[in-house]
Amino acid sequence: MNTIRLSNAAANPAPGHRRLRESHAHIASHGESLSMLSLRDCTSVEDCLQRLTLLATIHRSGMVGSQGAGRSMPWVRAIGARVESWREPRWPTLAELDDAMGDIPCLIMSFDHHASCGGSAALRAAGLHAGQSIPPNGVVCADSQGRATGLLLEQAAYVAWAAAPEPTLMERTLQVLAALKDLASLGFVHVHDLNSQPWLGPILQQLEASGSLPVESVWLYPPIDEFSALRQPWESDRVRLAGAKLFADGTLNSRTALMLSDYKDPLPGHPRGKAMVTTAQIDAALRHVSEASSLRDPTAARGHLAVHAIGDGAVRMVLDAIERVSPRPDELGITARIEHCELIDEADIPRFASLGVVCSVQPCHLLCDVEALNRYLPHRLDRVLPLRELIESGCHAGMLAPLGRIERVRGDAAEVWFGSDVPIVRPNPDDSIQAAVNRRRFGVPESESIAPMQYISEQTAWQCFQ
Repeated sequence: MNTIRLSNAAANPAPGHRRLRESHAHIASHGESLSMLSLRDCTSVEDCLQRLTLLATIHRSGMVGSQGAGRSMPWVRAIGARVESWREPRWPTLAELDDAMGDIPCLIMSFDHHASCGGSAALRAAGLHAGQSIPPNGVVCADSQGRATGLLLEQAAYVAWAAAPEPTLMERTLQVLAALKDLASLGFVHVHDLNSQPWLGPILQQLEASGSLPVESVWLYPPIDEFSALRQPWESDRVRLAGAKLFADGTLNSRTALMLSDYKDPLPGHPRGKAMVTTAQIDAALRHVSEASSLRDPTAARGHLAVHAIGDGAVRMVLDAIERVSPRPDELGITARIEHCELIDEADIPRFASLGVVCSVQPCHLLCDVEALNRYLPHRLDRVLPLRELIESGCHAGMLAPLGRIERVRGDAAEVWFGSDVPIVRPNPDDSIQAAVNRRRFGVPESESIAPMQYISEQTAWQCFQ
């Protein structure tokens, strides 16, 4: 494959002239992350600990984290840790974090938000102890002596993260506004928020009412058990309850993404990763969104079910459910979208077009997951983000309906949508264009491209953002 240079001005519009759709964002988390310590460019455990030690010193000096009346000790929360890419691919130990932070509660969140590492003060505040299991998939990891290591997986990571003091309504509003302004500065005019919090809609309504909403439209996708048949009081032409979110598997870096074949170095007890739901739960979610959508205001149009499925095993599980419940999603009255689809088996490629399923992908993940892919799935690299096959099989690049018009989204048209998964990955669309077109990180040899024959043209890649 020849390198395709990203230089055509017509194909690569400047941010001020872009009208793009961010099809997979976490608005509130992005806004919150803008004020947190970022470890995205961290290179080692030592580098991580040095940054934390400096921040702890600043906290103790009173320069940061002013504590109002009734406010507890300020937490230090860091995001973006990509341990697999560190010189020594391991998390800091509990002792190392305690030495760096002392009595300041500290948590480090992995870039994919499926694991975190905390010091003793944070674990105490969250009420977590060594070996504790937190349903449905959470674990407080322990060493061979039964002592906490500080590593928290899945639900345990979320419990610890939630133990930090909640932002005030004003702080949340400012964080949401900052996140949307950041996305707008990159050329995004329409944003899909996945796994939306119940308070996000009312905040967006307030921003719209005050003339402060920086983008043209926002579609919200709360967890499936929070999706309502009732039109919400905060909904408008610009802020819509679009559908629901469901998780089918985990992530590549945690080796919990559900695969059709074994990982090279699997998670103990889970050679092919983990399914986060049963097939019956996916079937029920499809029917629930269909039934709820039929009861909503007709102008709200068909509901969407967005299912997180990273591994090829999870993708097949979701496609099987769609085919089982209704051979054509338009007959069921919903738009089915599968999120991430980082690996897709060749046999499942034509099923997206035949079933009318949206493939919602974030090519920028390829730039970040190189180490994990090479370490855990070297035998499946040819199935990573098969964009060319999807489009050649009949999937349309981008949304056929006008941007922002949910009532015009068809349920029978298979489409490829691009997003970033911000703040898991930075939202700059140039990253996804680089990954989709050149299949490798910026500045590395062409020989390091992953699945190079799955490249698409730069023009087609930009269309997937529209």
